[in-house]
Amino acid sequence: MKIYNHLYQIVITSLTFPNIAWLQILRQKYVILALLLSLNFIAATPAMAANLSGDLLKQPATEITISLGNLANELKFEPNHLEFEAGKRYQLRLTNPSQLKHYFTAKDFADGIWTQKVQAGKVEIKGAIHELELKPGAEAEWVFVPLKSGTYGLRCSIPGHTEAGMTGEIAISN
Repeated sequence: MKIYNHLYQIVITSLTFPNIAWLQILRQKYVILALLLSLNFIAATPAMAANLSGDLLKQPATEITISLGNLANELKFEPNHLEFEAGKRYQLRLTNPSQLKHYFTAKDFADGIWTQKVQAGKVEIKGAIHELELKPGAEAEWVFVPLKSGTYGLRCSIPGHTEAGMTGEIAISN
């Protein structure tokens, strides 16, 4: 807008107008031009955001595997400490090698990320995810981008599993 104001001042001071009517017409045209240019910048914003997200989706995902339990049916996450960096794309591969079903529950973590997809078998889920259940022998893939830094709790919400030590920590840094 400063550029347009500057141009307006140049035009007004360099031209002499025979009457005030011409000056009013010029001001109206200036206001219309300024509004049209402003709308053009506003319309460009979603396109720019789409380009940024498109670039992010082209970024290769960093793969991390986490086991919910193990073959000895121990109630633990392996590893139980995960670290992510905000703004990077990750593929979390969840496996359950045990004979028990387990949950990957980390609601606050899930609220601080953008989920691209969760895929299990031939099913792909999109949107907000707060908890994943993995039955014995199951595998799932969670592709996401962390947005909010912080430290978040991870647990298996099956009664007795959290108390037995099936907990973890997820850290997101900037």
